[in-house]
Amino acid sequence: MLVPARRERYQGAMRRYLADRWFKAGLVLLVLGSAPLWTIVLLGGIGLWPDPNPNPIGPGLLFFFTFWPSLILMGVGFVRVCWRGSR
Repeated sequence: MLVPARRERYQGAMRRYLADRWFKAGLVLLVLGSAPLWTIVLLGGIGLWPDPNPNPIGPGLLFFFTFWPSLILMGVGFVRVCWRGSR
């Protein structure tokens, strides 16, 4: 468990990143682009999907085309927050 002073510093840092539009847009894109694929994989793994070995082409392509742009957006947001904090 984190010491209270560290916890407050950690939560403050996360708030700074989540307050940045670029970082937040990248995070939303990452979640929306990967959620369908991971949902199908999870449901296939526990046996709730009709096909025990799913081959989700559509959600896989959605993940493929949203993963790198989301990481780039999050990286830009990270740099902006760090740059703003060093001033």
